[in-house]
Amino acid sequence: MRVVVAEDLTLLRDGLIRMLQAYEFEVVAAVGTGPDLLRSLLDERPDVAVVDVRLPPTQTDEGLRAALAARAQVPGLPVLVLSQYVERLYARELLADGNGGIGYLLKDRVSDIGEFIDAVRRVAGGGTALDPTVVAKLLDSRRVVPLNQLTPREREVLAHMAQGRSNAAIGAALFITEKAVAKHTNSIFAKLGLQSSDDDNRRVLAVLHYLDR
Repeated sequence: MRVVVAEDLTLLRDGLIRMLQAYEFEVVAAVGTGPDLLRSLLDERPDVAVVDVRLPPTQTDEGLRAALAARAQVPGLPVLVLSQYVERLYARELLADGNGGIGYLLKDRVSDIGEFIDAVRRVAGGGTALDPTVVAKLLDSRRVVPLNQLTPREREVLAHMAQGRSNAAIGAALFITEKAVAKHTNSIFAKLGLQSSDDDNRRVLAVLHYLDR
């Protein structure tokens, strides 16, 4: 699987490269600036890009802007964004086109190698990988009646759903049956006014679009 890595901190960039290579990913480019990232994404057309939000020359949202520009030219180009902080604007822009193959993790999540590698593979496969803290931030930002109608268990299911997990995975995480998860999921969709879907990624995007309106 071919990967482009964008990170301006040399030590972290080298660490990401070694980690990915240890799990048999091929790092086809490793860059440290926004312009270099855009060029590499368009030239290499990788299976997935691991991108720091803040890159030179602006050190603001250069990495994300380059990734979004590349996705505009290569629809569905899988991008996993790394950030030091939870920033709702970045999450919203990343989810805006609804093409899947997207992720948003906090940098300290990289310390859990198994979860990080799983997120890279999930995004490369066209799925969604969102840090639970990012999901919580999106949930907390929606202080409206429909969300208040959700039970505590439904909110737990929704948080796991927004991480891109299937009903089976949610059931395992919450120690409940897959049938129970399906029941909670249908109730969530009904209360939020969303059409149910068997496509895990599509339902994640639908929920997150609703939460971020």
